[in-house]
Amino acid sequence: MMFSRLFRSRWAALFWACGILWTAVDVAGYAPAAKPVSADNGGEDALGDAVNNSDLMILANSMRSGG
Repeated sequence: MMFSRLFRSRWAALFWACGILWTAVDVAGYAPAAKPVSADNGGEDALGDAVNNSDLMILANSMRSGG
């Protein structure tokens, strides 16, 4: 389809733009709502398990020691 012919009509251009937006939403989807991180723990890891301060200290110490 030639774009110059498409944009001669406002309605055709509007429907074309709606189709582009519909395709983008269909491909990318919607992001789930983010859950707030509470101050008493470190939140959740990638698997959804709770992370606490002792887990974070173990990780920090292993990074410092190189292993």
